[in-house]
Amino acid sequence: MTNRIRVSCDRKNLKLIRAFVTDTLTPVHLSEITLNQIILAVDEICANLIIHSNQEDSRKNLCLTIHHGKQEIVIELEDNGTPFVQANYKEPNIHDNIRAGKKGGVGVALVNRIMDKVEYSVQGSTNICRMYKYLA
Repeated sequence: MTNRIRVSCDRKNLKLIRAFVTDTLTPVHLSEITLNQIILAVDEICANLIIHSNQEDSRKNLCLTIHHGKQEIVIELEDNGTPFVQANYKEPNIHDNIRAGKKGGVGVALVNRIMDKVEYSVQGSTNICRMYKYLA
């Protein structure tokens, strides 16, 4: 099954995105914890795309596609903003950030822990983030 939504790069659309993920994945019968983790992972990446990649430019859009079958859930995010370069990413020490009271900066690390696989690619002017969650 595949569901897709396209939204403008406006922070207010994060609520709409969370509702879309919830509605799409509720029939998959995931545990409440797993469902909430996936919602959080999608929310983190979408917030990064909206805020950092597209500078909250509501004239720009991002597309979220969720494919789910018996074996896995594949979540694909596409935008045309500034690409995330995984090779330049240095994972923060989450415990140090908490101790220092630093807000933010741990979203990608959190997503990497929640999802089973995360891939970033660029095709032409389109940035693609693909996240996988394998089902037991």
